[in-house]
Amino acid sequence: MRTADFHYELPAELIAQVPAAQRAGSRLLVLHRTDGTIEHRRFTDLLNYLRPGDALILNDSRVIPARLRAYKPGTGGEVEVLLAEEVGKNDWWVMLRPGKRVRVGTRLEFRCLDGSPAPFHATVREKNDEGLYRLGFAGMPDIQAALEGAGEVPLPPYIARPEGPCPEDASRYQTVFARPSGSVAAPTAGLHFTRELLDQARASGVRVGFVTLHVGLGTFAPVKVAKLSEHRMHEEAYELPGETVELIRATRRGGGRVVAVGTTTVRVLESVAAAGAGALAPGRGRTGIFIHPPFRFQVADALLTNFHLPESTLLMLVSAFAAPGEERGRELILSAYAQAIAERYRFFSYGDAMLIL
Repeated sequence: MRTADFHYELPAELIAQVPAAQRAGSRLLVLHRTDGTIEHRRFTDLLNYLRPGDALILNDSRVIPARLRAYKPGTGGEVEVLLAEEVGKNDWWVMLRPGKRVRVGTRLEFRCLDGSPAPFHATVREKNDEGLYRLGFAGMPDIQAALEGAGEVPLPPYIARPEGPCPEDASRYQTVFARPSGSVAAPTAGLHFTRELLDQARASGVRVGFVTLHVGLGTFAPVKVAKLSEHRMHEEAYELPGETVELIRATRRGGGRVVAVGTTTVRVLESVAAAGAGALAPGRGRTGIFIHPPFRFQVADALLTNFHLPESTLLMLVSAFAAPGEERGRELILSAYAQAIAERYRFFSYGDAMLIL
């Protein structure tokens, strides 16, 4: 299949600028894979589609304040630094803007949000073929301890914030169940959940479990090749806890469904299953799995997700899920997206949700 097969046009006014909770609440488009029928609901209707004994699996990675303000001490030239991936403590791959005049060996100083000098600095160690720079930080044992005062929420560029993120974005671009820090973008399907809704799910007999996938910029990187077979995903760190494996096994034994919340959760589950010949085992690792039609899923039975960018790997994943093992899922998803646009659903990170059953 070709990248251009996953293109669609979206009116700019349907790109959500604030979370659904600050509008009139999230909407939920329900796509039934067996016959292609679509229902238009509210997100709070989700529990009507879950059964006692089902397992709801969510990604609990916490977004870090990954956007930093730097300058060159010799010239005062300002540089925006976006942390992309941690190699080790104080060792990060980053995006720099502008980056063309930043050479290996350049020293960067940083400012806190209040304009005061940050307690750390960095030196450019190398640049890779993908345009990322490797920075070695110094001045404190681990710069993550200073990010709350020096970093900003790394909102996607399609969320318009000319003056920078709003103070409220620090909390609303974070799931209520976020725990281990490491993501530079939110696992956005989880943003729809409140603690109360999760408690209601548990009270109704739905099991709730978690995986961790630290979302990197590679998840959202545009596909720059014409043929999908030529695209290579960036790797991201994940953890599948033992209690989640046992929860999924118990769900299977009881005849329940595994409902994955978000494409990142699907990538963890299907990566581990692929490595284990269909069996799940707890552990940590890195995944570069690229899911696109035709793909046969071994773990996830249903998927809750947001609406994704045209020609993105995320759109390709949900297209694969709409018709596992076939290529017609693209048509099903693009048809559903056309209905969502006609019904004025909101798209992307702060947008509405889609449930694929």
